[in-house]
Amino acid sequence: MIQIFYKSNGQMTVSCSKSDFSTITRENVLWIDLLSPTGDEKRAAESFLDCSLQARSKAEEIESSSRFIETEKGIFVNTNFIIPGPDDYTMEAVSFVLIGNILTSIRESRLKSFTDLQRRVEAFPKQYATGYSVLISLLEQRVDLDADMIELMSKEIAQMSRKLNMGEERINEDMLLDINQLQENTMVVRENIVDKQRMVSSMLKTTKVPKSLTSRFNTLLKDIASLINHTNFNFERLEYLQDTVLGLVNLEQNKIMKVFTFVSLILMPPTLIASFYGMNVRLPAIASGDSFWNWVIIIALMLFSGLLFYIVFKHKKLL
Repeated sequence: MIQIFYKSNGQMTVSCSKSDFSTITRENVLWIDLLSPTGDEKRAAESFLDCSLQARSKAEEIESSSRFIETEKGIFVNTNFIIPGPDDYTMEAVSFVLIGNILTSIRESRLKSFTDLQRRVEAFPKQYATGYSVLISLLEQRVDLDADMIELMSKEIAQMSRKLNMGEERINEDMLLDINQLQENTMVVRENIVDKQRMVSSMLKTTKVPKSLTSRFNTLLKDIASLINHTNFNFERLEYLQDTVLGLVNLEQNKIMKVFTFVSLILMPPTLIASFYGMNVRLPAIASGDSFWNWVIIIALMLFSGLLFYIVFKHKKLL
């Protein structure tokens, strides 16, 4: 799918046909958006721009040298946009090409930030004089969405911590897995934001960016830095929460082991007495023959020894 945003008679016009390139001048084109483009659509855009567009495999490379490339013809930028899911987050590779004042975007998935900006470009065309204005607006919207995701994650962490403190959340394997998933999502968001930071920093270093947009890029860079600090804080909270959960699990295990140990110690003296009087020899403190009182005496000794151990442990505050 191709969408061409160009100015016609002072109005913003959107074309969805590659054949319209023949009737449009490059001076009037603002933005070419390629969403899962076909080979013909991509070749038509390359012919119109007189430039080769990057393949998806190139956009997915993570080396810093291939994330931002500046040539005499223009600027080539590769970055990732986060797609939130029900449990985890995924990253979608997006390429931007700036040739002259024309922005060309290449992506494979529908992204909310693109859809919202396209509506704004059609509604307020005077706010977008060049493709650089479209790019900075797109990045601002993307950072706002990232901030919303970080805020949502912060609420989830706070809610989980509150339930843990109030004893509403059962401490089990599922809870540890939930914390681990939040940690993974936080790392994905932070990685994505750092990628944006590197991209904006590179844009500020080039002389092709209009001076009128420098202040917006600097402000965006400060916003990104604050988001990085927020993600670091979230990650520290998750580590603290994970340590708390593991500590509570250890306490529960210690309580269980304490019960087993106490039961074993209480039963040791009665077991010793039962073993002692179970020997087939003449023993003291019992009458000869099969007397009923022999059984009573042995049971009484066993109960007394167990009670004595309990009193001693209780007095020493070992229980």
